[in-house]
Amino acid sequence: MKPTGPIPPDFTWRDGELLIGGRTADDWIGITGDTPLFVYDIAIVRNRVARFRAAFPGISLHYAVKANPHPPLVRAMTALVDGLDVASEGEARVALAAGADPGRISFAGPGKRDRELSAAIEAGITINLESAGEAERALAIGRGLGRTPRLAVRLNPDFELKGSGMKMGGGAKPFGIDADQAVPVIRRIIGEGADYRGLHIFAGSQALDAAAISEAQISAIALAARISEQAAALPPRVNLGGGMGIRYFASDPPLDERRIGEALADALSVRPDILSGTEFTIELGRWLVGEAGVYLSRIVDRKISHGETFLVVDGGLHHQLAASGNFGTVVRRNYPISLTKIGRSTKLMLVSVVGCLCTPLDRLGDHVELPDAQVGDAVALFLAGAYGASASPQSFLGHPPPMEITIDGTEIL
Repeated sequence: MKPTGPIPPDFTWRDGELLIGGRTADDWIGITGDTPLFVYDIAIVRNRVARFRAAFPGISLHYAVKANPHPPLVRAMTALVDGLDVASEGEARVALAAGADPGRISFAGPGKRDRELSAAIEAGITINLESAGEAERALAIGRGLGRTPRLAVRLNPDFELKGSGMKMGGGAKPFGIDADQAVPVIRRIIGEGADYRGLHIFAGSQALDAAAISEAQISAIALAARISEQAAALPPRVNLGGGMGIRYFASDPPLDERRIGEALADALSVRPDILSGTEFTIELGRWLVGEAGVYLSRIVDRKISHGETFLVVDGGLHHQLAASGNFGTVVRRNYPISLTKIGRSTKLMLVSVVGCLCTPLDRLGDHVELPDAQVGDAVALFLAGAYGASASPQSFLGHPPPMEITIDGTEIL
């Protein structure tokens, strides 16, 4: 048997049936009519936002839309957070359609095309510049449109977030402008009359070490102050990035956000004068929505091969690439997984839950213990709220896309 990650504590059971929001998982399947199905519970997200507010008073909260761009979810998020961060023109359209204030949307990512820069400038979205060349293109496009672009500088810091799942700063990176090259770019965009919106410093993501996250945030504050003093430019906002992770696997420790908030408050209480009027922002994606999602699929076959039992479901890695272990994981480990109904029997079976794709990579549960399951039973894969449907190869082998719903209590938003 191989261990599975912990089921998030927000989910409960009633008479042996999994509850999601105010209904059973099978109720949601019945309402939508089929599987595979993603269900995102906004009540869980609301709880995460409340935890953030308690741990980080005075810090603004942005939602990273790339974590989950499901439009009803983004609409709900717009009312809960202080801004949205997007990484493409498509995500920007989702954010604007959700009613987000363009002045509270920022657009990051390398390789922005001219039409994307133009659309952002026309909408009044802040562009986080990733290079000196991108700065020149944005300035030229702004002049051509007769619009003043809102521009921030994304820094590639001279440090990284230790223990992060994805390191996005330190050393040679496609993201951001190297710290030692940033001052001329800041002076250039201010000198050209652009609306300078500050700095963006994103060192890494999916970290579970509170001390490492705090160290990176403190380093980011020091870097922001140094660059701002050298450029003689007060930054209206400093986006400290995210980094806060969630527990996917059995060996993952819980993250104490209160420790991070306390260390950040201490650091800001003695920040240099040039940052005295700066708004500080933390940009979070998976920490807000990852635990709020469940992926539901139906067992369509049960077979035994060389003594091993396989439960074949109608979903798979084309919807949940990360859970299959094929999205940056070095050693494959099991996400939390369960049947949606647990009968009175306590008998457990050692099984592997595999998807419907014709590839050995399509495995959602590897040698896990589940109650005795039959064809027609539904399987719940947890931690499906972030980097699920939109981060998976949905077109692979021509299977249909999954359904997605965002719920609040017993209602679909």
